[in-house]
Amino acid sequence: MIDMTLDPNADNPAQRTPLVQGGMDFKDVSHAVCDISERKTPKIWFLCLAAALGGLGLLKTSILYLIWEGTGIWGLNNPTYWGWAIVNFVFWVGIGHAGTLISAILFLLRQDWRTGVNRFAEAMTLMAVACAGVFPGIHIGRVWAAYWLFPIPNQMTLWPNFHSPLLWDVFAVSTYATVSLLFWYVGLIPDVATMRDRAKTKYRKIAYGILALGWTGANKHWQRYEKAYAILAALATPLVLSVHTIVSFDFTVSNLPGWHTTIFPPYFVAGAVFSGFAMVITLMTVVRHIYKLENLITIRHLENMCKIILLTGTLVGYAYAMEFFIAWYSGVEFESYAFINRAFGQYGWAYFIMIGCNVISPQFFWFKWCRTNVVFMFIISIFVNIGMWFERFVITMTLNNDFLPSSWDYYAPTIWDISTFVGSFGLFFTLLLLFLRFLPIVAISEVKNCMPEADPHHGDNH
Repeated sequence: MIDMTLDPNADNPAQRTPLVQGGMDFKDVSHAVCDISERKTPKIWFLCLAAALGGLGLLKTSILYLIWEGTGIWGLNNPTYWGWAIVNFVFWVGIGHAGTLISAILFLLRQDWRTGVNRFAEAMTLMAVACAGVFPGIHIGRVWAAYWLFPIPNQMTLWPNFHSPLLWDVFAVSTYATVSLLFWYVGLIPDVATMRDRAKTKYRKIAYGILALGWTGANKHWQRYEKAYAILAALATPLVLSVHTIVSFDFTVSNLPGWHTTIFPPYFVAGAVFSGFAMVITLMTVVRHIYKLENLITIRHLENMCKIILLTGTLVGYAYAMEFFIAWYSGVEFESYAFINRAFGQYGWAYFIMIGCNVISPQFFWFKWCRTNVVFMFIISIFVNIGMWFERFVITMTLNNDFLPSSWDYYAPTIWDISTFVGSFGLFFTLLLLFLRFLPIVAISEVKNCMPEADPHHGDNH
């Protein structure tokens, strides 16, 4: 007879690589995370903050000059009406996708490895959305009239055009930002309470006490916390798919060759997750090294993110190939020309940078040594970030040769295009540095919940 007895260790989490290494216990985890904010501020943090504030000042200067002079300071021309503003907007919205995916979807799928990186990814989502929110307001030219985007009463009885996908962006991104902020903050409450209890100065106790909302760790608090967290995760999950789908509608609802295609929504979502995870790895590898968090953010965490990059990068490469197939299969000469021009026209150099960074470089992650080498994965993540920016550039700029040859032109950015984009990184890193300094960058309570000590039978030999 066949022995049907199950192997007791077949699916035993204890047999897997532990999520927390170094023999750390609950107290060690709390100290490792809280000590980052409690220790004396290092000089390197002030230097980095000064550089970030310099970038933020550059962004402010660029926007003020734009308001003063108008969008003519950008490299816009007759066939290219959007320029870098829409490219940067889509780029930053995409960066903000990894946080909600890690926090919400992987939470609902009960993937415990998310606990080491979810807090950092969630914060990065909010920072990226803040950067993305800058560009819809300024690319309209008349920044002081940006409130016309919202359906609010005004003295001119104007009402937004609900048929415009740009208005859909306003609702989609603002909803995504609101839910992401609530989700991030609710998850932060138990950890802020821990920092409140450890605070040694009056002002820190007051500040963290306000943020902790009276959390005491009572059983009723934990019940309400877990219920609220699950509800917000359920609300955030469809937003991961809907936000970049709606962003893709900026292009697909237009009747233009190269844009009017049904593959854009899934292709944009895959690309957003792709770029978001790449940015998480780029920043996480540096942060874990500087703050000595290798025992909390382990190679297992980074390797799993590399696998997701490999999957989404392959999907993006498939979408690139299908675009050419659909253009050929359609039999529409304008559609075929749009993609031939994209690859072999004036911007062919940008197209092949995109292919090299987004399709070829992630394929190294098929090999385990590439997924477990921190320096190598950092380099690949940089290439992916570059490639995803060029993807948005290629989609937007290669329609410079439209139906009227007399209006064909070549888009070239000005110093103000570049300064606005560089300045947006100043805003991003300013927010990131403030987060690193004053808030727990790892979800203490969630990490503890995945440790063996959290099991009520831990230590029971039987």
